[in-house]
Amino acid sequence: MPNRAQIQHELSASAQQNNGVPDHDSVRRRHMARVHLLTGRPVILYYSNWTGSGQISDKAPIRLDDIHGFMGAVQDLDGSDLDLILHTPGGDPNTVETIVNYLRHKFDGELRAFVPLAAMSAGTMLALACDQIFMAAHSRLGPIDPQVLQPLGNQLARAPASAALRQFERAREDIIKNPGAASAWEPILDKYGTFLLDQSRAAQALSQELVELWLIKWMLNGHLSQTGTHGPRNLRDRLSSRQKNWTARRKASEIAAWFASYDKHHSHGRGIGRDLARAQGVVISDLEKSQAIQDAVLSVHHTLMLTFEVSQVVKVIENHLGDSYFA
Repeated sequence: MPNRAQIQHELSASAQQNNGVPDHDSVRRRHMARVHLLTGRPVILYYSNWTGSGQISDKAPIRLDDIHGFMGAVQDLDGSDLDLILHTPGGDPNTVETIVNYLRHKFDGELRAFVPLAAMSAGTMLALACDQIFMAAHSRLGPIDPQVLQPLGNQLARAPASAALRQFERAREDIIKNPGAASAWEPILDKYGTFLLDQSRAAQALSQELVELWLIKWMLNGHLSQTGTHGPRNLRDRLSSRQKNWTARRKASEIAAWFASYDKHHSHGRGIGRDLARAQGVVISDLEKSQAIQDAVLSVHHTLMLTFEVSQVVKVIENHLGDSYFA
Protein backbone atom coordinates (compact mmCIF):
# COMPACT_ATOMS: atom_id res chain seq x y z
CA MET A 1 0.00 0.00 0.00
CA PRO A 2 1.43 3.44 -0.90
CA ASN A 3 2.16 5.95 1.84
CA ARG A 4 3.09 9.62 1.94
CA ALA A 5 6.81 8.82 2.12
CA GLN A 6 6.63 6.81 -1.09
CA ILE A 7 4.75 9.57 -2.90
CA GLN A 8 7.22 12.15 -1.56
CA HIS A 9 10.04 10.01 -2.95
CA GLU A 10 8.25 9.90 -6.31
CA LEU A 11 7.86 13.67 -6.27
CA SER A 12 11.52 14.10 -5.37
CA ALA A 13 12.50 11.90 -8.30
CA SER A 14 10.37 14.07 -10.60
CA ALA A 15 12.14 17.18 -9.26
CA GLN A 16 15.49 15.87 -10.46
CA GLN A 17 14.11 15.93 -14.00
CA ASN A 18 12.34 19.28 -13.63
CA ASN A 19 15.00 21.76 -12.49
CA GLY A 20 14.48 20.89 -8.83
CA VAL A 21 10.70 21.50 -8.86
CA PRO A 22 8.48 18.48 -8.02
CA ASP A 23 5.98 17.83 -10.82
CA HIS A 24 2.84 17.19 -8.79
CA ASP A 25 0.63 17.29 -11.87
CA SER A 26 2.43 14.55 -13.75
CA VAL A 27 2.65 12.29 -10.70
CA ARG A 28 -1.06 12.73 -9.94
CA ARG A 29 -2.08 12.18 -13.55
CA ARG A 30 0.02 9.03 -13.80
CA HIS A 31 -1.82 7.53 -10.85
CA MET A 32 -5.20 8.71 -12.19
CA ALA A 33 -4.37 6.87 -15.42
CA ARG A 34 -3.59 3.79 -13.32
CA VAL A 35 -7.03 3.95 -11.72
CA HIS A 36 -8.61 4.15 -15.17
CA LEU A 37 -6.59 1.21 -16.51
CA LEU A 38 -7.53 -0.93 -13.51
CA THR A 39 -11.25 -0.15 -13.54
CA GLY A 40 -11.75 0.28 -17.28
CA ARG A 41 -13.99 3.27 -16.56
CA PRO A 42 -13.70 7.02 -16.95
CA VAL A 43 -12.50 8.61 -13.70
CA ILE A 44 -13.07 12.09 -12.26
CA LEU A 45 -11.60 13.33 -9.00
CA TYR A 46 -13.19 16.08 -6.94
CA TYR A 47 -10.84 17.25 -4.19
CA SER A 48 -10.79 20.16 -1.76
CA ASN A 49 -8.14 21.33 0.68
CA TRP A 50 -9.98 21.32 4.00
CA THR A 51 -8.42 18.72 6.33
CA GLY A 52 -5.11 20.53 6.88
CA SER A 53 -4.27 23.15 9.48
CA GLY A 54 -5.40 26.73 9.12
CA GLN A 55 -8.62 28.38 8.05
CA ILE A 56 -10.65 26.70 5.33
CA SER A 57 -10.94 28.78 2.17
CA ASP A 58 -14.41 29.76 1.01
CA LYS A 59 -13.52 28.00 -2.26
CA ALA A 60 -13.22 24.61 -0.54
CA PRO A 61 -16.94 23.76 -0.13
CA ILE A 62 -19.11 22.57 -3.00
CA ARG A 63 -20.14 25.68 -4.93
CA LEU A 64 -22.13 26.41 -8.06
CA ASP A 65 -19.05 27.39 -10.08
CA ASP A 66 -17.75 23.83 -9.59
CA ILE A 67 -20.09 22.79 -12.38
CA HIS A 68 -17.64 24.39 -14.84
CA GLY A 69 -14.96 22.01 -13.62
CA PHE A 70 -17.23 19.01 -14.07
CA MET A 71 -18.23 20.15 -17.54
CA GLY A 72 -14.58 20.39 -18.54
CA ALA A 73 -13.78 17.00 -17.01
CA VAL A 74 -16.71 15.26 -18.73
CA GLN A 75 -16.20 16.79 -22.19
CA ASP A 76 -13.73 14.25 -23.60
CA LEU A 77 -14.89 11.15 -21.72
CA ASP A 78 -16.47 8.13 -23.40
CA GLY A 79 -18.52 5.35 -21.86
CA SER A 80 -21.73 4.98 -19.90
CA ASP A 81 -20.13 4.35 -16.48
CA LEU A 82 -18.16 6.73 -14.26
CA ASP A 83 -15.97 6.52 -11.16
CA LEU A 84 -15.71 9.54 -8.83
CA ILE A 85 -12.89 9.99 -6.30
CA LEU A 86 -14.21 12.33 -3.61
CA HIS A 87 -12.64 14.35 -0.82
CA THR A 88 -14.83 17.28 0.25
CA PRO A 89 -16.21 18.97 3.38
CA GLY A 90 -19.60 19.36 1.67
CA GLY A 91 -21.29 22.58 0.73
CA ASP A 92 -24.42 23.62 -1.13
CA PRO A 93 -27.03 20.83 -1.56
CA ASN A 94 -28.56 22.72 -4.49
CA THR A 95 -25.22 22.53 -6.30
CA VAL A 96 -24.97 18.82 -5.53
CA GLU A 97 -28.36 18.37 -7.16
CA THR A 98 -27.07 20.19 -10.25
CA ILE A 99 -23.92 18.04 -10.36
CA VAL A 100 -25.87 14.80 -9.90
CA ASN A 101 -28.35 15.69 -12.62
CA TYR A 102 -25.53 16.65 -14.98
CA LEU A 103 -23.48 13.50 -14.40
CA ARG A 104 -26.51 11.24 -14.65
CA HIS A 105 -27.43 12.91 -17.93
CA LYS A 106 -23.95 12.31 -19.33
CA PHE A 107 -23.49 8.78 -17.93
CA ASP A 108 -26.52 6.52 -18.07
CA GLY A 109 -24.73 3.49 -16.63
CA GLU A 110 -23.25 2.91 -13.18
CA LEU A 111 -21.72 5.66 -11.04
CA ARG A 112 -19.35 4.63 -8.28
CA ALA A 113 -17.88 6.84 -5.56
CA PHE A 114 -14.43 6.22 -4.05
CA VAL A 115 -13.86 7.88 -0.68
CA PRO A 116 -10.17 7.53 0.27
CA LEU A 117 -10.62 9.67 3.39
CA ALA A 118 -13.76 11.78 3.81
CA ALA A 119 -16.78 13.04 1.88
CA MET A 120 -18.86 14.94 4.41
CA SER A 121 -22.25 16.64 4.50
CA ALA A 122 -23.27 17.49 0.92
CA GLY A 123 -20.30 15.37 -0.19
CA THR A 124 -22.07 12.43 1.46
CA MET A 125 -25.17 13.35 -0.53
CA LEU A 126 -23.11 13.17 -3.73
CA ALA A 127 -21.77 9.75 -2.73
CA LEU A 128 -25.27 8.49 -1.90
CA ALA A 129 -26.40 9.53 -5.40
CA CYS A 130 -24.05 6.87 -6.82
CA ASP A 131 -24.84 3.18 -7.29
CA GLN A 132 -22.21 2.10 -4.77
CA ILE A 133 -19.49 3.58 -2.59
CA PHE A 134 -15.96 2.26 -2.05
CA MET A 135 -14.50 3.05 1.37
CA ALA A 136 -11.37 2.05 3.25
CA ALA A 137 -11.36 1.09 6.92
CA HIS A 138 -10.44 4.69 7.84
CA SER A 139 -12.81 6.41 5.38
CA ARG A 140 -15.77 8.41 6.55
CA LEU A 141 -19.03 9.87 5.37
CA GLY A 142 -20.98 12.36 7.47
CA PRO A 143 -24.46 13.48 8.52
CA ILE A 144 -26.44 15.45 5.96
CA ASP A 145 -28.43 17.53 8.45
CA PRO A 146 -28.45 21.00 6.89
CA GLN A 147 -26.68 24.01 8.38
CA VAL A 148 -28.27 27.46 8.27
CA LEU A 149 -27.02 30.92 9.21
CA GLN A 150 -28.13 31.80 12.71
CA PRO A 151 -27.42 34.91 14.82
CA LEU A 152 -24.50 34.59 17.23
CA GLY A 153 -23.98 37.87 19.04
CA ASN A 154 -23.55 40.51 16.36
CA GLN A 155 -22.54 37.98 13.73
CA LEU A 156 -24.05 35.11 11.78
CA ALA A 157 -22.75 31.58 12.21
CA ARG A 158 -23.67 28.27 10.66
CA ALA A 159 -25.54 25.94 12.98
CA PRO A 160 -27.83 22.92 12.55
CA ALA A 161 -31.25 23.78 11.18
CA SER A 162 -32.67 21.30 13.68
CA ALA A 163 -31.26 23.41 16.54
CA ALA A 164 -33.23 26.43 15.36
CA LEU A 165 -36.39 24.35 15.02
CA ARG A 166 -35.84 22.85 18.47
CA GLN A 167 -35.49 26.31 20.03
CA PHE A 168 -38.70 27.52 18.40
CA GLU A 169 -40.44 24.39 19.68
CA ARG A 170 -39.13 25.00 23.21
CA ALA A 171 -40.40 28.56 23.05
CA ARG A 172 -43.82 27.39 21.90
CA GLU A 173 -44.09 24.81 24.68
CA ASP A 174 -42.93 27.24 27.37
CA ILE A 175 -45.40 29.92 26.29
CA ILE A 176 -48.29 27.43 26.16
CA LYS A 177 -47.49 26.25 29.70
CA ASN A 178 -46.77 29.74 31.01
CA PRO A 179 -48.01 32.69 28.92
CA GLY A 180 -45.88 34.97 31.07
CA ALA A 181 -42.77 33.38 29.53
CA ALA A 182 -43.56 35.13 26.25
CA SER A 183 -41.80 38.29 27.43
CA ALA A 184 -38.60 36.31 28.09
CA TRP A 185 -38.71 34.61 24.70
CA GLU A 186 -39.68 37.72 22.72
CA PRO A 187 -36.19 39.21 22.24
CA ILE A 188 -34.81 35.81 21.22
CA LEU A 189 -37.58 35.13 18.72
CA ASP A 190 -37.35 38.67 17.33
CA LYS A 191 -33.65 38.15 16.78
CA TYR A 192 -34.20 34.93 14.86
CA GLY A 193 -37.23 35.97 12.85
CA THR A 194 -39.81 33.60 11.43
CA PHE A 195 -37.84 33.43 8.15
CA LEU A 196 -35.23 31.28 9.94
CA LEU A 197 -37.94 28.83 10.97
CA ASP A 198 -39.15 28.51 7.38
CA GLN A 199 -35.59 28.32 6.05
CA SER A 200 -34.68 25.57 8.53
CA ARG A 201 -37.73 23.48 7.68
CA ALA A 202 -37.11 23.83 3.95
CA ALA A 203 -33.41 22.98 4.29
CA GLN A 204 -34.19 19.84 6.30
CA ALA A 205 -36.76 18.69 3.78
CA LEU A 206 -34.49 19.34 0.77
CA SER A 207 -31.50 17.28 1.92
CA GLN A 208 -33.58 14.34 3.04
CA GLU A 209 -35.89 14.31 0.02
CA LEU A 210 -33.03 14.51 -2.48
CA VAL A 211 -31.13 11.60 -0.91
CA GLU A 212 -34.29 9.51 -0.66
CA LEU A 213 -35.09 10.14 -4.33
CA TRP A 214 -31.54 9.28 -5.46
CA LEU A 215 -31.42 6.10 -3.40
CA ILE A 216 -34.68 4.91 -4.98
CA LYS A 217 -33.56 5.78 -8.51
CA TRP A 218 -30.06 4.32 -8.32
CA MET A 219 -28.44 2.69 -5.30
CA LEU A 220 -31.52 0.76 -4.24
CA ASN A 221 -32.93 0.38 -7.74
CA GLY A 222 -31.89 -3.28 -7.80
CA HIS A 223 -34.23 -3.84 -4.88
CA LEU A 224 -37.17 -2.45 -6.85
CA SER A 225 -39.28 -4.78 -8.93
CA GLN A 226 -38.38 -4.88 -12.64
CA THR A 227 -41.52 -6.30 -14.22
CA GLY A 228 -41.29 -5.24 -17.87
CA THR A 229 -43.78 -3.18 -19.85
CA HIS A 230 -46.77 -5.44 -19.22
CA GLY A 231 -46.26 -5.95 -15.50
CA PRO A 232 -46.74 -9.13 -13.46
CA ARG A 233 -49.08 -11.68 -15.05
CA ASN A 234 -50.76 -13.04 -11.95
CA LEU A 235 -51.90 -11.88 -8.54
CA ARG A 236 -49.00 -13.49 -6.68
CA ASP A 237 -46.46 -11.68 -8.88
CA ARG A 238 -48.30 -8.39 -8.51
CA LEU A 239 -48.37 -8.70 -4.73
CA SER A 240 -44.69 -9.67 -4.65
CA SER A 241 -43.80 -6.73 -6.89
CA ARG A 242 -45.78 -4.30 -4.75
CA GLN A 243 -44.15 -5.60 -1.55
CA LYS A 244 -40.67 -5.36 -3.07
CA ASN A 245 -41.20 -1.78 -4.22
CA TRP A 246 -42.66 -0.76 -0.88
CA THR A 247 -39.74 -2.31 1.01
CA ALA A 248 -37.12 -0.54 -1.14
CA ARG A 249 -38.88 2.82 -0.85
CA ARG A 250 -39.20 2.42 2.90
CA LYS A 251 -35.49 1.54 3.15
CA ALA A 252 -34.57 4.64 1.11
CA SER A 253 -36.66 6.79 3.42
CA GLU A 254 -35.05 5.24 6.51
CA ILE A 255 -31.51 5.73 5.20
CA ALA A 256 -32.14 9.37 4.25
CA ALA A 257 -33.79 10.11 7.59
CA TRP A 258 -30.92 8.47 9.50
CA PHE A 259 -28.24 10.48 7.72
CA ALA A 260 -30.29 13.67 8.18
CA SER A 261 -30.92 13.20 11.91
CA TYR A 262 -29.01 15.59 14.16
CA ASP A 263 -30.44 13.74 17.15
CA LYS A 264 -28.81 10.51 15.96
CA HIS A 265 -25.34 11.93 15.32
CA HIS A 266 -25.18 14.94 17.72
CA SER A 267 -22.57 16.64 15.54
CA HIS A 268 -22.53 17.68 11.90
CA GLY A 269 -18.83 16.77 11.71
CA ARG A 270 -19.20 13.27 13.11
CA GLY A 271 -17.61 10.59 10.94
CA ILE A 272 -19.71 7.68 9.70
CA GLY A 273 -17.56 4.67 8.87
CA ARG A 274 -18.34 2.06 6.27
CA ASP A 275 -19.61 -0.58 8.71
CA LEU A 276 -22.11 1.81 10.26
CA ALA A 277 -23.24 3.09 6.87
CA ARG A 278 -23.51 -0.45 5.53
CA ALA A 279 -25.64 -1.43 8.53
CA GLN A 280 -28.19 1.21 7.47
CA GLY A 281 -28.48 -0.38 4.01
CA VAL A 282 -26.00 1.75 2.04
CA VAL A 283 -24.32 -0.26 -0.75
CA ILE A 284 -20.64 -0.11 0.21
CA SER A 285 -17.65 -2.11 -1.04
CA ASP A 286 -14.33 -2.34 0.77
CA LEU A 287 -11.59 -0.42 -1.01
CA GLU A 288 -9.13 -3.10 0.16
CA LYS A 289 -10.99 -5.67 -1.92
CA SER A 290 -8.63 -4.89 -4.81
CA GLN A 291 -5.08 -4.14 -3.64
CA ALA A 292 -4.13 -2.67 -7.02
CA ILE A 293 -7.09 -0.27 -7.16
CA GLN A 294 -6.58 0.70 -3.52
CA ASP A 295 -2.93 1.49 -4.20
CA ALA A 296 -3.79 3.64 -7.22
CA VAL A 297 -6.60 5.53 -5.47
CA LEU A 298 -4.53 6.19 -2.34
CA SER A 299 -1.61 7.32 -4.49
CA VAL A 300 -3.89 9.94 -6.05
CA HIS A 301 -5.02 10.96 -2.57
CA HIS A 302 -1.52 11.32 -1.10
CA THR A 303 -0.31 13.27 -4.12
CA LEU A 304 -3.14 15.76 -3.75
CA MET A 305 -2.61 16.14 -0.01
CA LEU A 306 1.05 16.98 -0.65
CA THR A 307 0.07 19.37 -3.45
CA PHE A 308 -2.25 21.25 -1.11
CA GLU A 309 0.53 21.57 1.48
CA VAL A 310 2.96 23.31 -0.87
CA SER A 311 0.66 25.35 -3.09
CA GLN A 312 -2.21 27.83 -3.03
CA VAL A 313 -4.50 25.31 -4.76
CA VAL A 314 -7.76 24.83 -2.85
CA LYS A 315 -9.71 22.59 -5.22
CA VAL A 316 -8.99 20.22 -8.10
CA ILE A 317 -11.50 18.67 -10.51
CA GLU A 318 -9.77 16.43 -13.02
CA ASN A 319 -10.36 13.40 -15.23
CA HIS A 320 -8.00 10.52 -16.01
CA LEU A 321 -7.04 12.20 -19.30
CA GLY A 322 -5.53 15.11 -17.42
CA ASP A 323 -8.24 17.69 -18.16
CA SER A 324 -8.11 19.84 -15.02
CA TYR A 325 -9.90 22.63 -13.19
CA PHE A 326 -8.11 24.39 -10.31
CA ALA A 327 -9.44 26.86 -7.78
